[in-house]
Amino acid sequence: MASTLPGALAQGFLGQSPRWYKTLIGSFLVLNPLLLSTVGPVAAGWALVLEFIFCLGMALKCYPLMPGGLLLIEALLLGMTSPQALYEELQHNFPVILLLMFMVAGIHFMKELLLFVFSRILLGVRSKAVLALLFCVLSAFLSAFLDALTVTAVIISAAVGFYAVYHSVASGTNPREETALDSDQRIPALQREDLDQFRAFLRSLLMHGAVGTALGGVCTLVGEPQNLLIGHEMGWHFGDFFFKVAPVSLPVLAAGLVTCVLLERFALFGYGTRLPEAVRQVLAAHAAEDATARTPAQRLALWVQGLAALILILCLGLHVAEVGLIGLMVIVLITAFTGISDEHRLGRAFQDAMPFTALLVVFFAVVAVIHQQQLFHPLIAWVLALPTEQQPGMLYLANGLLSAISDNVFVATIYITEVKQAFLQGGMSQAHFETLAVAINTGTNLPSVATPNGQAAFLFLLTSAIAPLVRLSYGRMVWMALPYTVVMGGLGWWAVTYWL
Repeated sequence: MASTLPGALAQGFLGQSPRWYKTLIGSFLVLNPLLLSTVGPVAAGWALVLEFIFCLGMALKCYPLMPGGLLLIEALLLGMTSPQALYEELQHNFPVILLLMFMVAGIHFMKELLLFVFSRILLGVRSKAVLALLFCVLSAFLSAFLDALTVTAVIISAAVGFYAVYHSVASGTNPREETALDSDQRIPALQREDLDQFRAFLRSLLMHGAVGTALGGVCTLVGEPQNLLIGHEMGWHFGDFFFKVAPVSLPVLAAGLVTCVLLERFALFGYGTRLPEAVRQVLAAHAAEDATARTPAQRLALWVQGLAALILILCLGLHVAEVGLIGLMVIVLITAFTGISDEHRLGRAFQDAMPFTALLVVFFAVVAVIHQQQLFHPLIAWVLALPTEQQPGMLYLANGLLSAISDNVFVATIYITEVKQAFLQGGMSQAHFETLAVAINTGTNLPSVATPNGQAAFLFLLTSAIAPLVRLSYGRMVWMALPYTVVMGGLGWWAVTYWL
C-alpha cells in the first residue's frame, strides 16, 4: 500500500495496469497540448486517433474507457471538439446506443433457454467438426437477429458454466456453489491433463462462435452496431439491408462455414481438440441432475423465453420499432411472466452492456474530433477521385485495414459519415452511394476478425471472465482467427470489387 499521497496517486491511476502503460498514457496526456500548440490541430488530431487505437489494442492492460476517456476529456478541454458536437454525434447515433442498452439486457433474460440449447448441442454431438459447425451456424443465425455482442455474451456464459462445473468437480467442491475458478491448486495431477484439453476444446468453440457472430452479423441490420448505424444513414430497414449486402455476405457465410469444418477436420491453427470423455461424463451427469430438478416455474420460464424469442424475430423482421425499443419489450415480457419483480435482478442484466455503451460514447467523441479537424477528408477524397469501378474495392480495403487495428464501429462511423457528405454534395449517384455503403459495411465486418481490436464481440470475449480461464490470449486469438481472416476478408473483397 502506498505510504504517500503521490504514491497513492500513482498506484490508483489506471488501477492494476503495468507501470509502463501508465507512463505511456501519462506521456500522451502531456504530448497532446504540445503538439496542438506547435504543429497544429491536424497533427494533434491524428496523434489522438493513434493513441486511442493504442488504448483499444491494449484492452487487456486496461479497459479502453478509462485511458480513452481521459484522452477525450483533454481533447474537449483543448478545443479539438466541443461538448455540443459530441452531443450531436450521440443524438445522431442514438439507435445504436439504444440497441446496446436494451437488446443485450433483453437477451440476458433468455440465457436459460440459450444455455439449454447450447448444452444439448455440446452433449448430444460427439463429432468435433459437426459440433464446431453447429456452434458456428447457431451463432451466425442468432447474430442475424440479435447483435453479435449479445450472442457472444451467451456463448461466454455457456462456456463459463461448463468450465465451472468440471473445475468444481475436479477440485472436489460443489459445482452449485461459487468457487475460485482461476486456481488449479486443488486439481489432482491426473485430472490436470483433462482440464488442459478441456480448455483447448472450449477455446476452439469460443473462437468458432465468435467468428460465427461475424458471419451472421454482417448479414442483417441488427447483427452489428455499425450495421444499424449504416442502415440508419441509408434509410434501410431490416429487409432492405439484408438484400443489399447479400451478394457479399452470403458467399462469405458459406465459405466461413466450410473453413470451420476444415480447421477441425485437419486440426489446424489450434483447432481440432476433442472433449475428454471424463469431462463429458461430468457435464452429462450435471445436466441430468438439472433436468430432474427443474421445477414447473423453470419450465414455464423456458417456454416464455422461447415465445419472446419468436416475437423478437418477428418484430425485427417487420421493423415495428427501433431495435433498442424491441429489446426493452423483450425485457418487460420475460420479467413480467417469470417471477422477476425486484430491481436488483433487473439491474444485473445491464452489467454486460453498459461498459461497452460508455466506451461507444468515447468512440463518438473521437469521431467528433475527426469531423471538426477533417482528418479523414483527404483519404475519402482520394478514394472518390479513383475511377468509379475501383472505389468500392479500395474503400473495402481501407475500412478493412483500419478495422483490423481499431474498432469497426469506430471506423464505420467515420467512413459512412464522410461518404454521405460527399453524396449530399452531389459527388455520386444514389446507386453508387449504396454500393459504397455496402463496401463500408462489409469492409468493417469481415477483415476486422483479424484482431480482437476490430470486432466488439472479439474484444468482449478477450476481456471476459472466460478468456484467462481457458488461456485465450491476444496472440492466440489472432493466430486462431488468421485462416478466417484470409478467407472472409479475401472473398469479401472479391465480391465487393467484381460482384456488386
